[in-house]
Formats: sequence, structure tokens, C-alpha cells
Amino acid sequence: MTRKLFGYLLVAAALIAGYISHDRISRNATGPDRSPTVVQAPAQVSPDAPGSPAPDAAAPATPAAPIGSQAPVPAGNVPVENGRLLAKLPNGLTVLVVEDKRFPLVAERLYVRAGSAYEAKGQEGLSHLLEHMVFNSTAKRPKGGVAGDIESAGGDTNASTSFDYTKYMADLPRAHWKLGLDVLQDMIFGAKFDASELEQEKKVVISELERGLDEPGQRLFQMSQGQVWAGLPYSHPVIGYRETVGAATSEDLRAYVKRLYQPQSMLLVVVGDVNAREVFNEAQNVFGSLTNDRSVVPPEVKDILPNTGGPTARAAGGNWNKCYLRLNFAVPGMHSAKDSPLEVLADLLGGLKTSRLYRSLVYEKQLADSLDVSTVGLERGGVLSLEATVDPAKLDAFWAALAHELAAFKAGDLSDAELERTKLGIEDAVYRSRETLSGVATSLAYYQFFGFGLEGVDNAVYEVRNTDRTQIQELLDTYLQPGNASLSLLLPGADQAGAEAKARAMTGELSRLWPAKASVAAAGQGGGAVSGPEVLDLGGGRTVVLLPDSTMPYAAVTLTYRGGDALLSPGEQGLAELAAKALTRSTRARDAVAMQDFLADRASSVGASSGRDTFTVSARYPARFAGDMDALMAEIVGEPAFSPQEVERAKKSQLAQIAEAEDRPSSLAFRNLFPFLYPGGHYGYFRAGQPDGVKRFEPDQAAAFWEKQRAMPWVLAVCGQFGREEVLALARKLAAWTGGAPPAFSSPSWSSEHALSLKLAERNQTHLFWVFPVEGRRSPDTPGLEVLRTALAGQGGLLFQDLRDKQGLGYSVSAMLWQAPETGFLVLYIGTTPDKEKQALDGFRRIASEVAAKGLDMDSVERAKSSLEGDYYQDRQSLGSRSQEAALNLSMGYPLDYERELLTKVAALGGEQVAAVAKKYLDPAKAYLLKVEP
Repeated sequence: MTRKLFGYLLVAAALIAGYISHDRISRNATGPDRSPTVVQAPAQVSPDAPGSPAPDAAAPATPAAPIGSQAPVPAGNVPVENGRLLAKLPNGLTVLVVEDKRFPLVAERLYVRAGSAYEAKGQEGLSHLLEHMVFNSTAKRPKGGVAGDIESAGGDTNASTSFDYTKYMADLPRAHWKLGLDVLQDMIFGAKFDASELEQEKKVVISELERGLDEPGQRLFQMSQGQVWAGLPYSHPVIGYRETVGAATSEDLRAYVKRLYQPQSMLLVVVGDVNAREVFNEAQNVFGSLTNDRSVVPPEVKDILPNTGGPTARAAGGNWNKCYLRLNFAVPGMHSAKDSPLEVLADLLGGLKTSRLYRSLVYEKQLADSLDVSTVGLERGGVLSLEATVDPAKLDAFWAALAHELAAFKAGDLSDAELERTKLGIEDAVYRSRETLSGVATSLAYYQFFGFGLEGVDNAVYEVRNTDRTQIQELLDTYLQPGNASLSLLLPGADQAGAEAKARAMTGELSRLWPAKASVAAAGQGGGAVSGPEVLDLGGGRTVVLLPDSTMPYAAVTLTYRGGDALLSPGEQGLAELAAKALTRSTRARDAVAMQDFLADRASSVGASSGRDTFTVSARYPARFAGDMDALMAEIVGEPAFSPQEVERAKKSQLAQIAEAEDRPSSLAFRNLFPFLYPGGHYGYFRAGQPDGVKRFEPDQAAAFWEKQRAMPWVLAVCGQFGREEVLALARKLAAWTGGAPPAFSSPSWSSEHALSLKLAERNQTHLFWVFPVEGRRSPDTPGLEVLRTALAGQGGLLFQDLRDKQGLGYSVSAMLWQAPETGFLVLYIGTTPDKEKQALDGFRRIASEVAAKGLDMDSVERAKSSLEGDYYQDRQSLGSRSQEAALNLSMGYPLDYERELLTKVAALGGEQVAAVAKKYLDPAKAYLLKVEP
């Protein structure tokens, strides 16, 4: 809930459609440690991705998150406490009633989980068009009868469309509250969607769309959407496009209602001079006959990471008198713990006439006619925007002054009065909005619908009151950076090329005047906490990555070296693995028992692992033990013991690992897969070694390997709560042992043998691994390969649907992609019975040939994209996963945000690009076959 929210609620629908929802709200869920009351947390489920469910698609496997927490209650038995009722109808529709006797009025709101973010490709604008059409003829009323009946009773009705929901409203005298419920039900579920009325309404919407393009604010917002929310379903206007609106049919509208207007995904709110139990019973009468035939799955809640590739710009020249600009910064959405501090930051910067930027640039220097800073928080992402109107002659001076102000703005410089004034203004706006029944209804509906509960308003105020300078500085350092900036510019009197050139020049100037990061030279000189991500090149192949995250009082450290198996000779296969197992068991100062006690006393852990190209040491610990754990990391790296006893224990563990792998068909296959595919190089080593070789290893061999390994270039990545100077002190200690050159890399050669059969007696199944060589991770084909692999894999994938669901050839069917920098392979896998081996292989060949020849249908491509996006955020929830990703990426020569950049490239792929990748690599003549037979 924001200061600006209730001002936006007063804006007429005709002025706002296509710009953003009428309720420009940003809110966040609160944990019990941040708030005096408990709020309902939204369910963490996969997004109902736009375009993925067809209008007649089957229900998703995961049900929608409940809008209310109560189970369905029979009519007449609902509890009413303090004039409030919150319960579900038997069909799942949530009803919230608040008795408010201040006025002889009633305010009714119906919220539906259906907005532009749920539209399929080609349906852009359908949600908004539907909002228009429900005011036409219905089962009970002629055209105009919906508004006519309400207005005849002395009331008013309206509707609004957002990205994440659609809202229907009726405000009436108390004597006619039943009429309001009847109209809300009839206008939606009784809408006729008459073809002639639709053609007329489409003309109205297109006219509204064109009018919006003539309005600078709406034009700027639409220009911004594709920049800020690239890859998200918010990237297209709520109002849609001329082509998609013009192509909509009555059947499209009916199918849309059938797909999304499920009662279990709806919330009815009634506030006013009513009896709560009577309203609930009437709601059962009016809405109780509605049924569900599928679930509408809300989007997964995830923290949006800042962009790093900016600043970017879009511009348009035209017949304007002024320069209009919007400077945007991608920020998390409504469910982020950062949401309330972002509201405070926006007002501190430019949301009030007393704010820093307004006072400096508008009032004192008079460089702008107007300036406003605001936030928009949606379910899947948000934006903090600075919007300004500037005289053309002052544009350059304004831009330079703005860059200077943004670069210089520090939370520590804020006075107590400045901070308290801003908080009080937000709090005042929140509470003042509840002066009216309409405001109460809208506020309660919003918080309940999005999972914040009945105490959402009080929690919002609490969060604003408790926003401090540390939180504000973290936001500044994380999100208000030039790399995360995107500029939308309307320039008077310029052609398109000239406008774009000017915008590029402005973003270049922004980067020059507003440095993104501290310089490397100064990196080791500061102390204290870290607020923004930093990459510090310390020279000599040593890099430090700082990834602050204040959400939990923990930290994760990952130290990744180049090396691993690449440092071994063929006769040393398994030695790197053994060194990893022994390294963290003891040091010269601590035996194994002391090490275990030390870690247990601090609820901490350390570990090491070896790969084909890397060696990693990692630690996880509560932040208050950072000093102890930093010292332990330095001790492990600098003074490992490799005692005979612990090396012997490590050898036993490794031999057991080998034995267990050879007991499991799939593990046996993967143990032998690399030696089969890449003979003659370190990629072809048995990573755990062979039993006889492991038995012969001595402690001094492990120690000698470690001396060579710890001299290799490394990346130290820390994620969580930590002190910057403390991390740099650890890095300086680690640097004492660095100085070796990384191992030379040569692209591995593929085997001349294309088939390998392994026997595993007394088993029931044959396991088939059909392997296609592909290019390495640096290849421009990697995004297409990721989509291809994902479209083939999983329960919704082509392999599963065909080989398992249709033919019943096996329980486990999948596809896997492995890539090193310069080589890789795509694997099709199935476990089947021996008598079905030929049928399974024929299925592999047929599917591969069809995909290579025809590509993938767009449903499969879009499913794969959505799956990759979901996996990306699921896989990066832990601190350790993020520190590990950063360390591995930089150690292998990838950009820090390689996976994020890859996801952006995946989102931009078309079907023809994926088809080209499939044709290039799915060649049966080049495939390898490894099978494990009983």
C-alpha cells in the first residue's frame, strides 16, 4: 500500500487503461520478526505463464493458492467476529464482509485472478476488452442495463484491469446491496458477448489505445515495459495492441472466462451498513452455482535481481512541446521484504515536494517543470521510476544535475526529520484512504486477495515505520545503479534516429557521471558492511565477489580454483577426489574430532569438492561466527594436515563410493560415460578413480596435489551478511599461496567408438543413454539447446509423453544437457525392460528425427521457457547456491550473471531458432549409445 495508491484510485478508467492497473499498489509479505501481527503468506507455486495454457487446457497439477485461509463453510454457520466475516463458499469463492455503519452505503468489490499477465500470445488486451464487454448485454439485462440498473438505484459501477487481476466494483445505498451482487454476477457470467456489440467495443478500445499513445505519461510507461520487464508477462500493455484487439472474437472472450474465471480464484468483498451473515448467505445464492473445472495458478513469488547490462534507452521523436523522460530501475515485486523500504526511498527521492530531487531540480535550480519518483509492485516484479517534464533547452543541464544527485545520494546523509516526515506522509495517506467505504473495500480486497490478510494495512504501516537507513542504503547500492537503469525519452522536434542518438548519448553520460562500483584500487581500503554486489579483481588471477543479502543472518563462502582433474596425469585418476575428501577433515592445529566440535558449536559446515576443471572449498555459517569461520577457511587452505589416519578414512569412503556406483545402473553409466566419450584427456578420467589406484595413494601424494592446486587462480564468492573488510582480509591470506599458471586447455577429442555396452547382472531393466555431441557453454547455440533439452525432458516433455504415456516403455524417461566451455553433449535417457529396448531406441530416433525436421511447436517452446525461468529462481534461493554460482562462473571465464543473461536470451528465442539448433545437433549418424544391460 502506498502513498500514491489512493490518488491513482481516483483516476478515471478512460485515462488509465493500457498504462497500468487502476490500483498501482506495491506491498510485501512480512515475517513475524518484522511485524507485530501475522499475515497470510502467498503460496509458492509455479506461474500460470502467459500463453502456456490454451483456452481449453486441462487444470494444472498444482491447485491455486487460496485467496482466503478458511475452508468452505455452509451458509448460515459462518462466524462473525467484531463485525467481520471471512469464509469460503462451498465452491471455493472467498467472501469477506465488514460491517461499517458509519454511512447508509455499501461498497462491493469482486476480484478475479485474471489480467494481462495471464493472456496467451496473440491475446494481448483481451482482459481489458472483456472488462469493456461486460457492460453490454447480459442474460438478464439489455445493452446499457448493467450501469442503468445500478445508477437507477442511486449507485455507481465500474471495473478495472491490471496485470495480475481484474476488479469489478459497485457502490450503492444500503437498501440495494443485493442488486449489486446480482449485477456483478450477471455482468460477468451472464455476458452475451454479442458479435455486433463486440465490433463496436473494439473500436472504442482501439480509440482508447490510440489516445493513450498521444499522452506522454502512458507512452513513456509502455516504452518502459519491454525494458524493465523483459521476459516477464508484464512487457506488453494492459490494453494490448491494435492487431490483437482487432482480432479478438466472442469465442475468445468466452474461452477466456471459462479458463480464468474460476470461483476458487475469486474474492468478493462487501463493506458497509449490512448484516455480514445475510451477505454471506446471499453470496451463496448468487454465486454458489458457479463451478470450477480447473485451477488458475498464481505466479511464483521470487526476488527480482537487478539488471547489470545498462543503462539502456528507448526514444521517440515527435510533435511535443516539452521533453518527457522516465528513468526506470527494475526492483522486486509486491511480495518482497524490500517493498516498503522501496516506497520510503521513492518518496525520499522525489515523491514529495520536500524530497531531495524535487527540491533541488524543480524548486531550487528550476531545471524541470515537474518531477516524481514512484514504485510499482506487481506479483512477478516491480519498477522504481523517476518521471520528469523538462524544457528542451534545459535537458542537458537537468540530466547532468540528476546524475550528480543520484551518484551523491547516501542514506547516511538523511536527517531524522527528513526520514520521519516521509514515513508520516505514507502512513497518513494509508489511513486517510480508509475514510470512505470505497477506500476500505479496496484496501481490504487488495491485501486479502494477494495474501497479506486482514492485518495487511497495519503491517504495511509497521514496515514503513521501521524502515531504517541501512535498508535504504542497501536498496541504493543494489538497485539504484546505472547498470540497472533504463531510459524512456520523448524528444520534441526530432526524427526517430535523432531521438535514439540523443537517448544513447544521455545514457553514456549517465554512466560517466555516476560510477557504478568502487574502484579496485580502493577495494581494500574500506571497512564495514557491504550493501551492493561487487566484483573485485585483486590481480594475479584472484577475484573476490561480494553478494550481500540481509534477509537472513547467515553467510555462505565458496572458494573455487581452476584445476581439479585437469592437474592430474592419467595415472593419478581419483587423486583430486581423494584430496577433496581429506582436506577439510583436519588441520595441523585441529584433529578431526576438534574440527567436528568446532563446527558443531557454531552450527556451521565446511566442505570441498573436485570437478573436471575446478576444485572448490566452501563454508556455511551464521553471520555472527564469521570471524571464526574466516580463520578456519584460511587454516584449511594454508595448513591442512592430510594425516595418515584421515587420508585412510577418505580412501575407504572413496572406495565405497565406487562400489556403490557400480551397484546402480544409472550411476554405473555416468561413471563410465565420460571415459567412453572423451578418451585421451582429463575429461575422460574416472573422477573417483579405479579401486586399485585409490588404494595405492599415500598422504604425501594428496598433500603434493594440494600444493599445486592451491597455487592456481581462484574466485572467492561470499553471499549473505558479512563485513567487506573482513572478507578482503581473508582474500589477502589466501593470496599468499597463489601464483601458479592455470592448466592449459585443449578441446577434447571424441571417441571413434560410438557404442558401449555394460553388464550389470541380476537387474531387471536396460538403461539407454543416447548421446548427441554439442558445442560448449560459450556457444551461441546454448540458449536453444537449453530450450530443446527442457522441451524433451520432464513429465510434460515430448519423450515422457510419447515413450512413457503413450507407449508405456519405461517409468523413467528424460533428457540431460552437459556443457563445459568448449564441448558438451545432449543425452536422451530411458530405463526400460530388455524386450522393449529396440522399441525405445526406435522411439528416440523417431522423436529426434521429427524434431530435427520440423522443430518444436510453440506450446512446447513456451513450456520450456517457463520451466527454465522457474528453475532459475528455484535453484538460487539458498545463499550457498548463489555464492557457488558466482565463483564457478568467474573461474570458468563466464560473466558473473551468465545464467541470468542466458535466461534473457532464452526468452527472446523464437521457434525457428530452436528448430535450427535441433536440426544442427539431433543427427542420429553422430550419436553415441551407452547402455547398461542386465
